[in-house]
Amino acid sequence: MQGVLSLNAYDLDGQTVLYRVDVNSPLNPVDKTLLDDSRLKTIKPTLDKLSNSKVIILAHQSRPGKDDFSDLSQHSDRLSQIINREITFIPDICSDSTIDRIENMKNGDILFLDNVRGHNEEYGKKYNSWQDTSDSEIVTKLSSVADLYVTDAFAAAHRRSPTLTGFANKLPCIPGELMMLELSNLQIAIDNPPRPYLAILGGAKADDSLRVALNLIQKNIIDKIAFVGVVGNLMLWANDYDIGNKNKEFITNSIGDAFDETWIMANKLIQNHSKLLIIPSDVAVEINEERIPMNIEDLPTEYPIYDVGIKSLMNLRSIILNSECILWNGPASFFEKPGFAFGTIEILNMCIETDALTIIGGGHTSALVSSRGVASKVTHNSTGGGSTMCLLSGQEMPVIDSLIDSASKFSKMN
Repeated sequence: MQGVLSLNAYDLDGQTVLYRVDVNSPLNPVDKTLLDDSRLKTIKPTLDKLSNSKVIILAHQSRPGKDDFSDLSQHSDRLSQIINREITFIPDICSDSTIDRIENMKNGDILFLDNVRGHNEEYGKKYNSWQDTSDSEIVTKLSSVADLYVTDAFAAAHRRSPTLTGFANKLPCIPGELMMLELSNLQIAIDNPPRPYLAILGGAKADDSLRVALNLIQKNIIDKIAFVGVVGNLMLWANDYDIGNKNKEFITNSIGDAFDETWIMANKLIQNHSKLLIIPSDVAVEINEERIPMNIEDLPTEYPIYDVGIKSLMNLRSIILNSECILWNGPASFFEKPGFAFGTIEILNMCIETDALTIIGGGHTSALVSSRGVASKVTHNSTGGGSTMCLLSGQEMPVIDSLIDSASKFSKMN
């Protein structure tokens, strides 16, 4: 990515490196043990490059008040197994004793600091801009004993906090291997995709999906946009199909305060860009815990719409197989229910079957790809969720902005 510093431009041997990652992982609700280590595995390439540096890992797990907020000792232990190197966990963030430990590190040492969101500056304090995060205690103390800051926290790149954006004025801030992989692949989806280009947008975060759709249309790079899942149901509703009061209530409640804005976006798409849009032609509802097919002409229904139907999938199949680039974010169904996983799994199978460049846009869709062991069969499986959607919709990305700003300052010093 142009405008940012590169790890390849630095002699990393002997450098003290603050390494910010996003290894926020699902935990067992009973004993809080790690259920998935895929995010830990994604940072190995950068740690391999920093094998002769002094590395201090900064990370978070959930946020205060949540059931899965925990320390990072087990993350540290699991990462040590993954990279086959010793890692020392420090149950602290930036006390004087931690600063002393950093100053006494040797080449190749790795310290894994505790959950940075345990510090009130990192979580609990509001910042008006990412620039305001630089005067914190965390940044002041840690930057005083470091040479470089490296970030692979792409999944949090849409947020601003001291450990994410605060070091831009203090140290050269450099994207790691994972960050560069994410940016280079997702940039294809918003700058120069092969054509024909199909976006499949689903899931429950309809406001995010519609912002992505409008951004791709505004850039004049998209050929077809298929809506599935809850956002597909919303688009049926906006297109004058009565989906039933229960389904309307679910959509309204899931979108919350953003509903009015989302409804305006949905109508704008229907009115101005209908030729680009693909909405479901049939659905599946749950009646007495069974999957029941229903044509949209037979709506409304008092039952929950939990999946797209067979006709919709067959129509989508021909479009997928004739596309050169496919962006997919968000499930097509309530796939946690076995009887309604069909639509989502079929779309995944189609994406694997095609020779097109395939970009999976993070969140639940990415987790499904990983859990089914087919990540190697798609071009890019994003580690982001909200950050991926923010990037694809053209919204502010504070972490990326801070990397660009740091490059403008420190590239002149090299």
